[in-house]
Amino acid sequence: MALKGLDIFKLTPKTNCKECGNPTCMAFAMKVAQGAIPIDKCPHMSDEAKATLSEATAPPMKSFKFGAGETEHAIGGETVLFRHDKTFVAHTLFGVNICTKCDFDAVITEVEKVSYERIGEHMYTEVLNLTFKGDQAAYVELVKKAMGHGRALILECTDAAAAAAALDVCAAEKPILNGATPDNYKEMAELAKAKGVLLGVSAPDLDALYDTTAAIEALGYKDLVLDVTGANVKDTYANAIQVRRAALKDKDRTFGYPSIVNLSKIAGGDTTKQTALASMFILKYGSIVLMDGMSYAQALPLFGLRQNIFTDPQKPMKVEPGIYALNGADANSPCATTVDFALTYFIVSGELERSGVPVNLLISDAGGYSVLTAWAAGKFSAGSIARFFKENDIESKIASRDLIIPGKAAVLKGELEEQLPGWKIIVAPNEATGLVKFMKDLNA
Repeated sequence: MALKGLDIFKLTPKTNCKECGNPTCMAFAMKVAQGAIPIDKCPHMSDEAKATLSEATAPPMKSFKFGAGETEHAIGGETVLFRHDKTFVAHTLFGVNICTKCDFDAVITEVEKVSYERIGEHMYTEVLNLTFKGDQAAYVELVKKAMGHGRALILECTDAAAAAAALDVCAAEKPILNGATPDNYKEMAELAKAKGVLLGVSAPDLDALYDTTAAIEALGYKDLVLDVTGANVKDTYANAIQVRRAALKDKDRTFGYPSIVNLSKIAGGDTTKQTALASMFILKYGSIVLMDGMSYAQALPLFGLRQNIFTDPQKPMKVEPGIYALNGADANSPCATTVDFALTYFIVSGELERSGVPVNLLISDAGGYSVLTAWAAGKFSAGSIARFFKENDIESKIASRDLIIPGKAAVLKGELEEQLPGWKIIVAPNEATGLVKFMKDLNA
């Protein structure tokens, strides 16, 4: 049931609303209809009306959190099929499969090697998927080992007794119990409900997955995640897309849940294939993508793609303003400056690093624009650069008085010499590709 602003208005009392200040509450009703404000913010509405409207105005895909404390992550809540329609809500999480027959220490050592910062975001493998292989005692021990490594947990276990034993150990960590099937969904739903955890649902095909999900909902439990992994790549891809389309386009709330894709079941142990498939399911539409492992080389392109896809397309990606010491630069190394637009930063810093010449790259707040756009908008000017120098006390931190500016901003040279007395302003090439030779010649 979809409600419009006028429908909400009929259920909203005609008193002076503390939230919107409108005596008729029409403004509040329209905001609720647009999803800009939750209905429970209305201080005058009855609990019955709030319950009715909350269900009607909720996103077509439910939003959940799992994990606890620093390992807590949000999944679901999506409202559109395509990124250009509206920003995606919760980015894809990456997980690594570990079973009771694996060398846990070796696997976790590789997992923990993937950890770095990119444009203000910590990139690391967020989830450990713990797979039951028939030995309950060994499974419980595996869960105990996994709990101390700062990752959210998924318990991939269709054995109710083993799942219960594992949850006795880790329920406080709020894992996902990925164990409901057409054969055991009643037991698993009761267990998940008793422990207060999300329940993963899987089935041999899409029809069976739909029926099983509907049956669990009929039992009164709707904290679900759908495991859309099929028998092969084709089936898994089709499942992921059809589940998302059914929820978002057809408004079928039975499929309105986040999804899990386990690449180890469809990639046949091929690491390169897993990486390629992971990139595909970032786009279409894995909420959690599980792999047999993730090396640093695999992580770099996957995390970069994820960050691009799950960033608001109407807001530029920016790096933090500051001093970036490249190639072991120190206080005596020359300085260079450019804008904070992430693409520009990575191109320029990459070329500077390739030159091998130590340089302090100074990044000021330029609104996330490219060089010429920022200059035209007044965000990258002699005044803004000089202000950055003053606010960050650059002259006391850097002994060198050489400042390299972008070639396309050569017009700033004269003004900067006035704003920064004592500094030698050097104009770089117009294109970043010329920086390697330019820096080597400058350092000769």
